[in-house]
Amino acid sequence: MPDRVLLTGVSGFLGGHVASALLAAGYQVRGSVRNLAKADKVRDTLTKAGADVSRLEFVALDLLKDDGWDAAADGCRFLAHTASPFVLRMPTDKMELIRPAIEGTERALNAGLKAGVERVVLTSSMAAIAYGHDKNHTSPFTAADWTNLEGHGVSAYVESKTRAERRAWEIMKAAGREADLAVINPSGIFGPLLDEDPGTSAQIVVRFLKGGVPAVPRLSFAFIDVRDVAAAHVAALTAPGAGGHRFPMGERNLSLLEFANILRRRFPAYAAKLPRFELPDWAVRIYALFDADVRSNLGELGVVKRLDSRDVVALLGRDLITAETAVVATAESLIAFKLV
Repeated sequence: MPDRVLLTGVSGFLGGHVASALLAAGYQVRGSVRNLAKADKVRDTLTKAGADVSRLEFVALDLLKDDGWDAAADGCRFLAHTASPFVLRMPTDKMELIRPAIEGTERALNAGLKAGVERVVLTSSMAAIAYGHDKNHTSPFTAADWTNLEGHGVSAYVESKTRAERRAWEIMKAAGREADLAVINPSGIFGPLLDEDPGTSAQIVVRFLKGGVPAVPRLSFAFIDVRDVAAAHVAALTAPGAGGHRFPMGERNLSLLEFANILRRRFPAYAAKLPRFELPDWAVRIYALFDADVRSNLGELGVVKRLDSRDVVALLGRDLITAETAVVATAESLIAFKLV
């Protein structure tokens, strides 16, 4: 019988791609959803994406409830924990993000350890690496770097990912199994959608292509293709040197204007709807007086956070898919699903 992997968050954008990659690699996948009513939709989505779902089963798990975790992990050789809350608009109460991120990590890892899984692969984020540092930090962030939660510009999401990953290392260390945890720390994840749900990262492409953003602030982000992130999860399950390590993932940085220019060049039919210039910082600061989301990102104006991805390139044994390819694939999917 193929090795079984408990994959949390199988219905998510990343979770679906991880499931597809695991199935293609020959694993048996036990995917978790909050409600089993989602199972048929996930199965249909993965089938349309070309996956063999004969080795896919589902369990209902909630990050905030104890029910079912031990049974879900029983009989699994590996655990891939991708489930975690992610939003574009920060909640009024930051614990709405932090509590499920931490408690979900605790439930998943404790169940996996109890079941005797050989390795845990955790989806973290560059959010746990590159925030709260001095603005003048220009060198690429590495696996040795951690977000400073006492620093400036730490959002509820950044805190949730940092605290959840810290908790994962604490749990594994306490169990004497720190060397059996591998953590994937991706930047902004883009790439082909598996269904008509654009998720969160693709929303920026939706807004651009619909003409909802006439100009952009001077912001820059690191980009990574979801197919590479999924491949890294699969590789980290068994690669001899992956355990005990973090893997930052960012192919390259793009400013929002560079991002828009890629779309303009590759999708000329949408050119007139795309932003053509950057707003001066003073204009963004004035606008931020009336928009909390913009206000929360003021500290990122002009800041470039680069990631050192050499370790994940070595893990995959190949170069990363380019940021431009990831952006184009996202837009092509949105157009194909008639979301723009």
